[in-house]
This record gives sequence, C-alpha cells and structure tokens, in this order.
Amino acid sequence: MRLRSIALLGAGGLALYRLAQQLGVPDGVTPVQPFQLSRYLGRWYEIARIDHVYERGLTDTSADYRLLPGGGVQVTNRGFHPRARRWREVRASARPVQDGDVAHLQVSFIWPVRASYIVFALDGDYQHALVSGPTHDYLWLLARTPQIRATARANMLDAARAAGFDVGRLMWVDQRRNVERARPLR
Repeated sequence: MRLRSIALLGAGGLALYRLAQQLGVPDGVTPVQPFQLSRYLGRWYEIARIDHVYERGLTDTSADYRLLPGGGVQVTNRGFHPRARRWREVRASARPVQDGDVAHLQVSFIWPVRASYIVFALDGDYQHALVSGPTHDYLWLLARTPQIRATARANMLDAARAAGFDVGRLMWVDQRRNVERARPLR
C-alpha cells in the first residue's frame, strides 16, 4: 500500500491528513493483458465475494460499468438489503492505472481516496471475471449472468487459489431477485 500525505491550510491552522491510496497489486496477482475495456463495460453480477462492511448483508449485487467522456468509467454498484427491504446503490469513478490494455483500474467512491481494481482472470468471451483489490482481502467472482455453470465456477476458483487467495473466505451471493428478473415472460 502506498501512502501519501497532504498538508491543508485552513482557518484553524495546518492540518495533516494521511490518505491511504491503495493502488498496489497483491503478490501472485497479474492484471489481464491485453484487456479491452470496451468489452468489459456493461452489467456484471457478483457470484461470490470476500465480504466487507460496505457490502455486508446485501444480496442480488451487481455492478454496471459505463464509459465516460475522456476515458473514465462510471461504476454503479447495486444490491438488495433484505432487512431494510430496499435496494441500495452507490456510484464511483474509475480510470486505468497504466495503459488502457492492462486490466488495472483505480476506483474512487469518495474523492480523493482511490483503490486498485484488478481484473486478473477473464475468459475469452468476457463472461466470467475475477477481480482483486489492493490486497488478498478483496476478491470478487463476477459473471454476466446471475448464475454460472459449475465448470466456470471451478475454473475461476482454481485461478483464485493460484493467485494466492483463500477461497474458503468467499461468501456466495444470493441472486434470486436478479434470476427472477432475468427470466423471460411466459
């Protein structure tokens, strides 16, 4: 993790803030290259994740990626909170850390805090992906559909293990509401 200090002058004097800019890549994780951001855009469903406080309790989670003018990406994360019986949504912005053909983005939900978003496993047709944050404490298994085949799941779990992740920490996301919405009308 790389730390930066920012000195701010204000009415109360000098305040020193240390802002964690978590833009690193965990050991064993290599961003996909070549990567086509245009093919990655659109909706992804969370099949599994290492749970964190900001997603705790959410089901039916998904993320939508949309290209912005200037090459940035708008990220809209959505999930259902069963206890509150309502949908929650949060937006972020993302930009490539390196060249556009490397799957390492920096994501910011709250300016100026940024964190790594690294696609390190991706099938050839951009249907299944593994995403890491700056450490092995962040892992998401994403898919274009709310459910995946057992073979795709096994392949992704093998790739996560090979990259040093403890897949036993994964929480499998209930996608029942998204499955129901995705069913064709009869």
